[in-house]
Formats: sequence, structure tokens, C-alpha cells
Amino acid sequence: MLDDFFIQNRKVAVAYSGGVDSSYLLFAAKAAGCDVHAYYMKSRFQPDFEYRDALRLAESINVPVTVDRPDVLSEKLITENTADRCYYCKHFMLDRIRELAQADGYSTLCDGTNADDDAADRPGMRALREQGVVSPLRDCGLSKAEIRSLSEKAGLFTHCKPAYSCLATRIPAGETITERYLEAIGSAENSLFGMGFSDFRVRLIPPDGAKLQFPAGQWEAAAARRSEILAALRPCFTDVMLDLAQR
Repeated sequence: MLDDFFIQNRKVAVAYSGGVDSSYLLFAAKAAGCDVHAYYMKSRFQPDFEYRDALRLAESINVPVTVDRPDVLSEKLITENTADRCYYCKHFMLDRIRELAQADGYSTLCDGTNADDDAADRPGMRALREQGVVSPLRDCGLSKAEIRSLSEKAGLFTHCKPAYSCLATRIPAGETITERYLEAIGSAENSLFGMGFSDFRVRLIPPDGAKLQFPAGQWEAAAARRSEILAALRPCFTDVMLDLAQR
């Protein structure tokens, strides 16, 4: 039971992304009366809307947030973008979070990994184990669907938030991650959000192409707004294509 964890751990730091899982973990810790502090890493891989959502949720439940801006592009093991890029990035981020949390007097560091997350398919999970990060939602057997349901009952706006992976995942493995690529992808996705699209991805086709992945229910809307989408994305990408095989 999650309550049992918080009975035994009255002071916790949370590696906080603002997504469904870490948001519910933050709420549950606060509701249990814990001394809880969130740590948000605003790197070049996190888009601004995720940052705003994270601050909004934490403020709504009155949990303090420390925001740090780690320079991920200075880390060669990250920018080389090998198959283990997520592991190196997670390790880098957790090192910084633990440093900040310990300086604030927090020795227990938690994250929002849930019971559906497959450790065999996520290089970042190895970094969690090596850093001694506790995953209470996973340990208590809470699935993503259960966390969404509990979040809705708690009145958290994140209950229906789509999963959103970091911008680095839009760049093919083996292609060096650069500021230019991140700027182009971030700008393109901001434009599409502004048009009302959701739960999509803009994936880089090096050097200057973009593959748009929309849920199937948004394909017709995307086709109808073809000219508008091209006008918004052409400053960043010379070629823009729609992936009809995705979702």
C-alpha cells in the first residue's frame, strides 16, 4: 500500500516531471502528511508546456518545487545519442537531483515509475537502481490506468494528460543531438499544439526532414490543415511528411 510507504518515509524528495505518475506521487505524499519536495530538471529536452504544467500542478497542491537547468548538451555521452543515451541522461539528472535534495536535508529520493514500466525496455531504469531511487508506485503494484483513475478522483488535471517523452527521443539513435535539432523540433511541436493537435510527435529525418505522427483520429484534421502545417514547419524543415503507419 502506498500509504504504508509514506508512514515509514515521512520526508521525501521526488524526481518530478509533471507527468501523470510523478504528479500523483507528489499528491499522495502531500495527502499523507509528508514533508515532500519536488525537483524539476528543466533541460533542453523538456518543452515549455511540460514545465508550465509541472509548476501548475505542484502549486495546486502546495508542494514546493526546486527548478534546475542542467546543461545536457555539454555531456558527450548524452549528445552522442547511442542506444544507452537515456541511461546516461537519467544518471546525469539524478546525480543533480540527489545533490540538491541532500543539500535540502532529504535522503530518500523517489520517482514516478509505475508497475507497467518495463525495466527490460528502459535503459533509464538501470540508472534508477544504481542511484538507489525508490519507486513507490511500482513497488505498490499501481498500473498507469489505476494511477489515472486515482488522479481523477483526487481532482488532478494530469489524470488525462497524454504520455509525452522528451525531445531527445525525436532524434534517431546515432544522430548527434544538437541545439539546432532541438530548436526545430520544439518549435514545430509548439506550432502544432497551438493548432489544437495533441498526443503527436515530430520526428527528425536527418538532416532537415520531419515525420509527423498523429493519432489516427487526427489524420483528417491534419490533412485538412496541410497548408497551415507546412507554413508553420517549413522555416525549420525542408521536407514534411505524415506517417500513416503510426497509431
